Amino acid sequence: MSDQAATANSTAKTGQEQAVAAWIDYLNQARLDRLIRTFRQQDVHLAAAVGSINDALLEINKVVASNRGGTKGMHGFIAEVAEVGIGNARDLIVGQEARYEWVDDNGPIDLLRSGVGIQQKFYAAGGRFGLGAVAEHFARYPDYIANGNRYQIPKDHYETIRGLLRMSEQDASALSRSAEGPSFRDWKRVQEFFANGAVPFESLEPAHLDYREVQQGTYRETLQAEEASVRRTYQTRRDAAHMASRPSIAEAAKATGAAAAVEGSAAFITAVLAKRRAGTKLSDFAADDWAEISEQTGVGFATGGVRGLSVYVLTNFTASPAAVANAVVTAGFGIAEQANRFRCGEISEVEFIENAETVALEASVSAVSSLIGQAIVPVPVVGTVIGNTVGMLMYRTAKESLSTREAAIIAQYLEEQRTLRAQLTAEHQELIDELNAALTTYLDLLERAFSPDIGTALAGSIDLARVLGVSDDEILDSDDKTLDYFLL
Repeated sequence: MSDQAATANSTAKTGQEQAVAAWIDYLNQARLDRLIRTFRQQDVHLAAAVGSINDALLEINKVVASNRGGTKGMHGFIAEVAEVGIGNARDLIVGQEARYEWVDDNGPIDLLRSGVGIQQKFYAAGGRFGLGAVAEHFARYPDYIANGNRYQIPKDHYETIRGLLRMSEQDASALSRSAEGPSFRDWKRVQEFFANGAVPFESLEPAHLDYREVQQGTYRETLQAEEASVRRTYQTRRDAAHMASRPSIAEAAKATGAAAAVEGSAAFITAVLAKRRAGTKLSDFAADDWAEISEQTGVGFATGGVRGLSVYVLTNFTASPAAVANAVVTAGFGIAEQANRFRCGEISEVEFIENAETVALEASVSAVSSLIGQAIVPVPVVGTVIGNTVGMLMYRTAKESLSTREAAIIAQYLEEQRTLRAQLTAEHQELIDELNAALTTYLDLLERAFSPDIGTALAGSIDLARVLGVSDDEILDSDDKTLDYFLL
């Protein structure tokens, strides 16, 4: 394979790896974006729900201040306004449209809920749980139920009526009227009311509140409790959204599978192209060729799976950018490969260190290039791939240029060292020759200076003194100098 083809394959591989990492990062970001949108929507829902309750409270305050309905009828108006405010608040807090509307025209309909008319009957007089008031209204408006409208009574009254209606006479005979519950007489009244079928039980529905909760002295506490309930619902839904946005095993499996498929497919294509570049036609592929391709594809699938899972874990549990997480994984794979080659004796320790440094450097360049590309081209995956491609091409171009320059510098350095070594060798030999000559002369002078013959020793001593730099005035080379030196 040519160097150009190898560079192209290497760049394509790093681009594919960074694309997988960018896709995983996009999945993570999309999940977080959904969470943020959900939080914002829930904030809007909470404000609307609390606003509905506050509007109801203000309206009820007006009813109380004006003494509307008097002592007996005021609680009916309180119940109507509270039903609208609470009903809409419970719809709004879960993101639904407000369905309730207060009619307030003293007509046959008190409320509207999604277009359905509702007549409220919050009566306790007569011990009939509001059924007497329902009968009176139905007598005035006999087409009320046929027109699709409904009657609404306090929630506790509705539960009591339903229990009595379903109760057998034998069980009802054991009832006794007390503050704790209805009596046998109440049971008979309920049975008789629904026996004629004029007002079926299905036309009744419970209100959101009990009878006692809409009295003049309790409505504030009731609405405050409802606001607290709405806020609890808000927090519950917020917690549920946060839990739903957390990394999951299913999403990790999705990322792992996709990464394995991409890297395995890329490995298959690369292996086939390598065979084709070597001159083997596709139709001439032998069993050994396909076995080699299958092995490389399997390694690609396994590597991709590990990469996908690792990047998913790193980006979600260590807050690492996807490009950096992929660089860590890529460097890990590369160093592990070099370590295996070192253990098998294919490379030396120095080569292992150098190769590991190169692997880490290339992974870092890929990560930085991908981050820059994503920032410049803020399109998921596309920006990452473009940044990686441009960055790696620039890096390899610079690396090749640097390698050529380094080779020239090294060759020049070696030539200079060779010339310098030859020069120093010649100078060293000259100094050795001079030293040998000087040493020979010196030894000859010593031999003569210490000769047993006095005349020879005297002449030798004079020559040695001159060689050692003694001035002629100080050398005793005549009788006069000798006499002067010893006698004077």
